Amino acid sequence: MLNKIYLDLVKAKENGDKKFAVLLDPDKIRLKQFHKTLELAIESDVDYFFIGGSLIVTDMLDKTLESIKNLCDIPMILFPGNSFQLSYKADALLFLSLISGRNAELLIGNHVVVAPYLRLSPLEIMSTGYMLIDGGVPTTVTYMSNTKPIPANKPDIAASTALAGQFLGLKLIFMDAGSGAQNPVSIEMIEAVSNTIEIPLIVGGGINTPEKAYENAKSGANLIVVGDAIEKNPDLLPELSDAIHSLNK
Repeated sequence: MLNKIYLDLVKAKENGDKKFAVLLDPDKIRLKQFHKTLELAIESDVDYFFIGGSLIVTDMLDKTLESIKNLCDIPMILFPGNSFQLSYKADALLFLSLISGRNAELLIGNHVVVAPYLRLSPLEIMSTGYMLIDGGVPTTVTYMSNTKPIPANKPDIAASTALAGQFLGLKLIFMDAGSGAQNPVSIEMIEAVSNTIEIPLIVGGGINTPEKAYENAKSGANLIVVGDAIEKNPDLLPELSDAIHSLNK
């Protein structure tokens, strides 16, 4: 079915259900820990895998996707750091437009290059307004994108930016404090954006405890993404999943 994953997110938002995605960076995968993460994700009813990173300098992208597909049917969504991080082996792709910055290449430039490729691909393409939020420390994403994040204490700017993305026709909004962020996106900012837009809201970055995941989901995030914390401690995964899904009816 076309747009199956997107429609699933829209339906979850309408029902007030919360979704959980585990972010896997193929460059950082260690085999033993990778298999443990997959096993825990399956046992914990993780909703999606996000696959990607700011660089991906190895050939592990396809191998990672193949390994996941051989073990489970959890949907795999590409979260590309650049236009080269594409693979037909995934189920969907976040077609990211960095609407929080003013880098034209990341707003539309790179998209023009890959559009013909995506038209021929079997991937479900989900246009996503990507917003970097200041997480208290410089991150790889801010360095690689050559853009400044939205200040953490400016929920009004975040809400206006997200609304502009919705009016431009984007299907999702993704607020990200970045991998290894010292501070997650604030409750105030999540509430401001969630109360302003009508499309699903994804939140990630700096979420390293079940309590933070719960708070962010309760504040209005429809999909919580956790990567760095699970990479450091896979055993945290079941608790994160339970905390997020506990809000579902």
